[in-house]
Amino acid sequence: MDTEQYEEAVRDYEKVYQTEKTKEHKQLLKNAQMELKKSQRKDYYKILGVDKNASEDEIKKAYRKRALMHHPDRHSGASAEVQKEEEKKFKEVGEAFTILSDPKKKTRYDSGQDLDEEGMNMGDFDANNIFKAFFGGPGGFSFEASGPGNFFFQFG
Repeated sequence: MDTEQYEEAVRDYEKVYQTEKTKEHKQLLKNAQMELKKSQRKDYYKILGVDKNASEDEIKKAYRKRALMHHPDRHSGASAEVQKEEEKKFKEVGEAFTILSDPKKKTRYDSGQDLDEEGMNMGDFDANNIFKAFFGGPGGFSFEASGPGNFFFQFG
């Protein structure tokens, strides 16, 4: 567990639990299974480049920085492959912010629970809505996307 080799840890704890079925061994097995599950999903903290103990302000600041860095319009002159990769990163940044900026979702994420349970499905997620919330609005900047490659900007 200390070396973050969770698959091996789960196998080892399963063997120990089969040999000696105690509450302690069961809890160790459950902890190893939870850590394995957490290690196999997206690391939203890494995506935003923040520490697991980051404050709300640090999360917001990191989101703004990463969203601007990976925004599709910033890479409009790049190859189609690069554009697709940057769009994917942009969406991941928005997804990470959606989870880490919501205290309930963040708690569920940190504890290793599935985010798809209890109406937290990310299937209809749109990174542009978050981007607009930060950078859009009256007197500022607005962004619209009506399909791949069809973008509309409005300043002022």
